Amino acid sequence: MIKREEALEYHRRARRGKIQVTPTKPCMTQLDLSLAYTPGVAEPCREIEKDPEAAFMYTAKGNLVAVISNGTAVLGLGHIGALAGKPVMEGKGVLFKRFADIDVFDIEVDELDPEKLVQIVKSLEPTFGGINLEDIKAPECFYVVEKLKEIMKIPVFHDDQHGTAIISGAALLNGCEIVGKNLDKVKVVFNGAGAAGIACANHYVRLGVKLENIILCDTKGVVYKGRTDGMNPYKAKFASATTARTLQQAMEGADVFCGCSVANTVTKDMVRGMAKNPIVFAMANPDPEITYPDAKSARNDVIMATGRSDYPNQVNNVLGFPFIFRGALDVRARAINDEMKIAATHALASLAKQPVPESVQAAYGGAEFTFGPDYIIPKPFDHRVLLWEAKAVAKAAMDTGVAGVPIDLDKYTEQLEARLGRSRAVMRDVINRARREPKRIVFPEGHAAKILYATRTIRDEKIGDPILIGDPERIKARAADLNVDIEGLEIVNPATSEWTESFVDEFYQLRCRKGCTLRDARRAVEDNHYFGLMMVRTGKAHGLVAGATMHYPEVLRPALEVFPKSDHNERVAGMNMLILENDILFFADTTVNIDPTAEDLADITLTCAANVRKFGMEPKVALLSFSNFGSVRHPSTDKVRRAVEIIKGRNPALIVDGEMQADTAVTPAILNETYPFSKLKERANLLIFPDLQSGNIAYKLVQRLGNAEIIGPLLVGMERPVQVLQVGSYTVRDIVHLAAVTVVEAQGRVQRELFITKERISEPDIHEAIKS
Repeated sequence: MIKREEALEYHRRARRGKIQVTPTKPCMTQLDLSLAYTPGVAEPCREIEKDPEAAFMYTAKGNLVAVISNGTAVLGLGHIGALAGKPVMEGKGVLFKRFADIDVFDIEVDELDPEKLVQIVKSLEPTFGGINLEDIKAPECFYVVEKLKEIMKIPVFHDDQHGTAIISGAALLNGCEIVGKNLDKVKVVFNGAGAAGIACANHYVRLGVKLENIILCDTKGVVYKGRTDGMNPYKAKFASATTARTLQQAMEGADVFCGCSVANTVTKDMVRGMAKNPIVFAMANPDPEITYPDAKSARNDVIMATGRSDYPNQVNNVLGFPFIFRGALDVRARAINDEMKIAATHALASLAKQPVPESVQAAYGGAEFTFGPDYIIPKPFDHRVLLWEAKAVAKAAMDTGVAGVPIDLDKYTEQLEARLGRSRAVMRDVINRARREPKRIVFPEGHAAKILYATRTIRDEKIGDPILIGDPERIKARAADLNVDIEGLEIVNPATSEWTESFVDEFYQLRCRKGCTLRDARRAVEDNHYFGLMMVRTGKAHGLVAGATMHYPEVLRPALEVFPKSDHNERVAGMNMLILENDILFFADTTVNIDPTAEDLADITLTCAANVRKFGMEPKVALLSFSNFGSVRHPSTDKVRRAVEIIKGRNPALIVDGEMQADTAVTPAILNETYPFSKLKERANLLIFPDLQSGNIAYKLVQRLGNAEIIGPLLVGMERPVQVLQVGSYTVRDIVHLAAVTVVEAQGRVQRELFITKERISEPDIHEAIKS
């Protein structure tokens, strides 16, 4: 439970409040200043005057939302005033940015007159791409929203109404599916006739609930036909022909209860009086109409949702507004219409039925979630919500004609993933390439939990064809315990495989002059890891990913035994991709060669440069030391200098230089002003370290202190595609990424083998292969 002093300290420590404005363009020089403000700023002003749509190109309007409140219905605090509500509006801004990368200005308006409030908000239209209204009391909020939607040409959304409705609507769809009830047959009782209650009732009708099957209750009891006390037009729509006059009477035999009221208004007896398999949404905050334990103790067949994070099925509005606005802004929607809200509801409902990634489970203390009574809506920290919901909203906007600009939905998915993290954007291209021609990838640790989760994703996303190595019964039992569907995945057991004897013979021939006896060969091949490597060697698989349960050397050593190096111009090395805020760098060697010679460094550089090109980047290489171009003479700097000479001799076209200090390598001003003779004119993107300890230390420091996202380490220079996980420090996503890299490597190898075969290929055949 959050303590008062803890909450106050959170808001006042360091920089006060929760948000700040951060420039997106440099303002470091006189030129920058002239471009950011006068005289340069006049040019975009002229363009926007000629074409108002140009504002989306030259200003932040397209990604800017106003969070506006008059403080008349703040959380459960009531009418506390605009200023007192400011922390809530700042908090809303944090959620917009954190979950959907949308920028926000919070605007607290000291105005109670609904008509004047409408005019104030309307006057802000030139500034913003959308309006999120917050904490405006009912029934005034209904008028304000309706009027603004009529007169504004940007999306207007009242989260207290529509957010709760959209998310609880997804819970309703899935809850009814689980208990086998049709929406057009269920009897629904609402308690609370304010903004959220009325909006939920309206949204449920749009989803398929019959108006005549709804009973609405407020502080005076049931809203029935003929009632005059405390009525307004919005309640009147739901006035029902019923003899029930109290909430308890209304809930008798009800299928669904939807609470948007206050704590402790529902008793255990009321829940007991509901129909079989009741659905209870007790969404009052911070304390629900009835607690989860009380509802469950009343009857064990209840499906329960609340607004609290410490109970299952939290109806949290953060599942709605960030992603709805993301989709609306990205198509420049003129409104958020009912079809877009329905699309959001169905997207959330569908996502809840999908297997839950390990990263989501980790965010909730390792808890496992499976579609069912205790998991009917996604979790707020499920990154997939952005991909599913924003895309659904954008599509609905285009389908209904309110989108200002059409978008390619497939490319839009990639754009959304880029907002989730820079590594996702980089890897999306690799994954797309893998999907064009999936390959067979071996996973020797077939029983490991994260491997099972990852192989399911690899299969479902068609990245590759996973092969699990191990005892099939053990693997299937482990998958069943984890509720991971591995139906259709290939499982190979070395103890019973028809390939085992041929693998033993081949491994023996490979290693017999290196101290390996036939008995040793058999013992090795019976090991899952060696067996998987032999599958790759003999062409029964295209690549291997391992290291989930073994340390790096334990995986690398067998790989080098099965694939001994024969090409002395290519050396096995570990390379990490570091994705920074505005740049991508590659570091090598970070995992394999402890104290490389000059020749080794040259081999490592050439191998890594070739692999950088696989990511669609031209390598610009710096060999690092503590010396700049001979400024210090020492055996360690001489080694690096000699390596540069070797590299230039082998590949004169490669952009490479050294030895140089790290800041020189990444600062073009130093290179061009102090060392104009250097072949490297731009910031280096491939940094080669003089030894393993410096490379390993450097990438981990940049990762932790520089907030870099890491892909790797990538094992480069192997004869066949083999990738090694860092035991204890990897996620399911890391496994999926390494598998995608392995598939792409295998694709390249297959293409090379069109030309390098045991039989000579004629020139016409080569030309035909190139064309195909």
